[in-house]
Amino acid sequence: MNLFAEYQAKVIEIVEGLARDGVLPSGLGLSRIVVEPPRDRSHGDLATNAAMVLAKDAGMKPRDLAERIVGKLRQDPGVTEAEAAGPGFINIRLKPVLFENVVRAAVLAGPDFGRSAMGAGAKVNVEYVSANPTGPMHVGHCRGAVFGDALANLLAFAGHDVTREYYINDAGAQVDVLARSAYLRYREALGEEIGPIPEGLYPGDYLKPVGEALAKTHGNAFLNRSEREWLEPVRSVAIDAMMAMIREDLKALSIEHAVFFSERSLHEGNASAVGAAIADLSERNLIYQGRLPPPKGSPEADWEDREQTLFKATAFGDDVDRPLLKSDGGYTYFASDIAYHRDKFLRGFKIMIDVWGADHGGYIKRLKAAVTAVTGGEGTLDIEICQLVRLLRDGQEVKMSKRAGTFVTLREVVDEVGPDPVRFMMLYRKNDAPLDFDLAKVVEQSKDNPVFYVQYAHARSASIFRQAKMAYGEASFGQEELASADLSLLADEAEQGIMKLVAQYPRLIDSAAANREPHRVAFYLYEIASSLHALWSKGKEDAALRFVNDKDRELTKARLALVGSLMTVLGSGLKLLGVSAPDEMR
Repeated sequence: MNLFAEYQAKVIEIVEGLARDGVLPSGLGLSRIVVEPPRDRSHGDLATNAAMVLAKDAGMKPRDLAERIVGKLRQDPGVTEAEAAGPGFINIRLKPVLFENVVRAAVLAGPDFGRSAMGAGAKVNVEYVSANPTGPMHVGHCRGAVFGDALANLLAFAGHDVTREYYINDAGAQVDVLARSAYLRYREALGEEIGPIPEGLYPGDYLKPVGEALAKTHGNAFLNRSEREWLEPVRSVAIDAMMAMIREDLKALSIEHAVFFSERSLHEGNASAVGAAIADLSERNLIYQGRLPPPKGSPEADWEDREQTLFKATAFGDDVDRPLLKSDGGYTYFASDIAYHRDKFLRGFKIMIDVWGADHGGYIKRLKAAVTAVTGGEGTLDIEICQLVRLLRDGQEVKMSKRAGTFVTLREVVDEVGPDPVRFMMLYRKNDAPLDFDLAKVVEQSKDNPVFYVQYAHARSASIFRQAKMAYGEASFGQEELASADLSLLADEAEQGIMKLVAQYPRLIDSAAANREPHRVAFYLYEIASSLHALWSKGKEDAALRFVNDKDRELTKARLALVGSLMTVLGSGLKLLGVSAPDEMR
């Protein structure tokens, strides 16, 4: 039950009616109309921008158009007040019964309250994490992992058919470095003194088990052999070991991908997927032989001026055309990325979402251009950047890892504070803003720790139901009974405020999914948790406001329905974020 969507439809119907009456021209862009909570709650329950966005095309002053719409809104049976404000904003106040009905709907729907059909079953590919398989994931990967997973949850809840995908970068030079690093540990496992790890190789102790496994399986077979002989088998074993470790690290955060796609697979076979993608672009006249100017700011002496095979990226909004072949004749990383996203499209994904780290921002334009080209404009690519995470302990920066040697691993953070604080706090800030994560602060049991405060609200709600059962018996206050409560008994301003917050949840799901912003869910959960804690505190000061009144069953039932609806959205929202919703806090 989405009051905001209902009244958006009503406002659109009013505008269409004014057009039929000749007051407004037909063909106005009604998709621009939104109905949302007003920024200042004292202005009402709903606000719409209809007059502001339509006035210019309608040839009217926004305020005059607002008055026309307000006149019609006042005739709606659910509206107690509608007014035009300022230059043309419209504020609406609804009858309390509408919010009471939302509470009933939340109680009856339970975990499905807020579930949306907005996505209409559209297939969406969400590719996230995709860390190079060269070692354990660090805390920066953690943010992208949590964001991508929560976004996938949110899109699925909003009605999309979501596939979670991990792209294994197993075809580049970095995995050859991995193989050489693992080979060094293999020699060490066979008893050789290897000394300090040479510059350019991976120094972490995490490769010791890989070397030991190679030694156990192959014995001395790779010793005194040329790199050409041992590189491929060692690389294969090392990649498998790294991916097994990455899967385990992700599992600690309850993250599982449906698809693990190998970059190497794009290059296999006589007719590789990369070659097919380039041939496809050639048929569309989007490939040519040409020369590129040196990148801005780079010394011209360092630039290799040569004729290259180029993709016409500038025809699709990029700043420069892009090379597809390296000087040695091999494919560029960009060529592989084109083939990979073409493969997604051929698998039926017209909507693709990639979650990237902050260091990839300069790559966005070229890949979006490529997706537009290779899908003939049918596919869309949305790239979400996750900014850097600064790891702190009591305000002091933490940089070093016992396990990796050069950075703090994801698993070390999860093992220290638990998955719930990691997931919630990684989402308690917009993904494109830098994040400070304090290992001490996220486990505090205080209002200043958002994850504790929200989980405590859920546990407190459960405790209210336990109190009611003690007062009225174990069989009391089932779902159907609560839905029949007389909610007009909830006359306190704080109680009505909670009802209005619960009513925002379905709209929140749609807007957070449409804007790819799971942090909105985290913010909302903190707000509604605060409202419960505030009402609990009022009840401590005024016995008439306590949730359980052992002398007034009907009032208790109404308040339990309110708490039940709040508990529903807390549980639902926490599940979307991948965070547990405890019934008790220990």
